[in-house]
Amino acid sequence: MTGGEPDLTSANSAPGDPQASAQTAEQVREDERLAEKLTKHNDFLMGVVSMSQLPPADRPEVAFAGRSNVGKSSLINALVMRKNLARASNTPGRTRELNFFVNEELGYLVDLPGYGYASAPKDAISKWVKLTRKYLVGRPNLRRVFCLVDSRHGLKDADKELMAELSKAAVSFQVLLTKADKIKAKELAAVMDKTRQLIAKMPASHPVVLPTSSEKKQGLVQARANVARALLGL
Repeated sequence: MTGGEPDLTSANSAPGDPQASAQTAEQVREDERLAEKLTKHNDFLMGVVSMSQLPPADRPEVAFAGRSNVGKSSLINALVMRKNLARASNTPGRTRELNFFVNEELGYLVDLPGYGYASAPKDAISKWVKLTRKYLVGRPNLRRVFCLVDSRHGLKDADKELMAELSKAAVSFQVLLTKADKIKAKELAAVMDKTRQLIAKMPASHPVVLPTSSEKKQGLVQARANVARALLGL
């Protein structure tokens, strides 16, 4: 992997699992080539608080969704290799807009408000939730939603509800497990297996579950490659 980044995916998949197959040298090079595209020419575009403010749907787009404090902004920064592109905070629910970033070669990356706990008035939280749901099921150029799940806790009811809604609306989604360095390899493998079993029942789900760690830079090359593939329609 590039940049000395360790990868968690193959090492923590069960024997016989499709994700456990060792990548060929050619596949590794292709992942690295695609991953590099995501690390170049990324800039903040705008924050959106209503559907009328959305930028034109003139290029492919992916979105990142997850519970508050799942490490969403930190992972976006790690993926694009920019320290402060997305605003990370120790305060749950700090992202209160649909934040659009543009990769000049690939398209838009969208950081969505976290769901679950947030230190904000209920009416404000309700507004974010409604805006997010409208965006997710009504954005024509949205290629994939990357659903971030804390590997220490696995899928919660709120995660399952979002994924079921995406599947019902035929919006493609893929699970990225965050903070994978915080649990043991055996526990991580169990979380991955359970996650795949749950999403297998949802037609819009992408079957590959990727474990990542923003802090330890683990699993980022494959995650970047998957984001780039989604934007390129590969």
